[in-house]
Amino acid sequence: MNLKQLSEQLGLSQTTVSRALNGYPEVSEKTRERVRQAALDFNYKPNTRARSLATGRAMAIGHVIPVSTQQEMVNPIFGDFVTGAGEVYSEHGYDMMLSLVPDSDEESFYRDLKIKGNVDGIVVHSPSMDDTRIALLNELQLPYVVHGRASAIEAPYSWVDVANVRAFEALTGHLTGLGHRRIALFNGIESLDFAHRRRTGFLNALTEAGLEADPELMLSWDMTESYGFDEASRMLARSEPPTAFAVSSLITALGVRRAVEQARLTVGRDVSVATFDDDLSYLRNGTPEAPVFSGVRSSVREAGRRVGAILLSQISTPGAPPASEMIPFELVVGTTSGPARI
Repeated sequence: MNLKQLSEQLGLSQTTVSRALNGYPEVSEKTRERVRQAALDFNYKPNTRARSLATGRAMAIGHVIPVSTQQEMVNPIFGDFVTGAGEVYSEHGYDMMLSLVPDSDEESFYRDLKIKGNVDGIVVHSPSMDDTRIALLNELQLPYVVHGRASAIEAPYSWVDVANVRAFEALTGHLTGLGHRRIALFNGIESLDFAHRRRTGFLNALTEAGLEADPELMLSWDMTESYGFDEASRMLARSEPPTAFAVSSLITALGVRRAVEQARLTVGRDVSVATFDDDLSYLRNGTPEAPVFSGVRSSVREAGRRVGAILLSQISTPGAPPASEMIPFELVVGTTSGPARI
């Protein structure tokens, strides 16, 4: 079915149908939904090149990854996020452009994207506390949404995030509530905003429990399995080892669990582990009804969907104010946490 046939089926002009499919704000939500449903029912797929010519858009969204963080591209968290975002792009006829760029060339790469019109919008990944990409994209007037936040930037911008401070207050509070007093923090790189916020939540929960943080039990590094294993092994060999670990990633928590078991201790009895769980499609934390790891759970795939939806809305409504959304989390209790053995 082509655009003319779909228009005749709906009793609408081709212009109205085209504008509805492309998200123009002058088309009512009721009409947009009617056209969208009809396109699904009749398996109508507009030609991307034709849509680009008609709208003046590239019909593509850019994901730019600096070489220094290229390991992010093979991280299952990144995979789930772009899958969620890609589902939204595909539904609206957009393609995804994934680019790996040397750090020193990142600014010029964004400027070239704007000049060449290769993409209609950008997703900003792994923001730092004072992320320079935000000011650059504002200058270029290129629509963007940040996956996360940049705490040191006061100017408004569009973002989607999870409440990392409250999440780690809940996670650490679960452990202090079980009587744990020597709790290790295995965090991500704390120049990144999410890890800075999780450290804050960890410290808040210790203060709430009347505990002082031990700097020697607080680590910050790339969230790999080997990081969890190596550092947990080292800590467990101390004369006064931690009785619990608060971990920023399920991947790192797997390494911590391996270290506990190699030390011939039992997770959840001798040593407790609680982790942030991104609810990954191919690395499940047990089942929703019976989680393995205790901690806080949030869907990174849903975060990708929400980033995609907000970005496409920003593209279709030039000049719209920045939008933001907080993805919910929940505390789950699995088999990896239990009362401290005093």
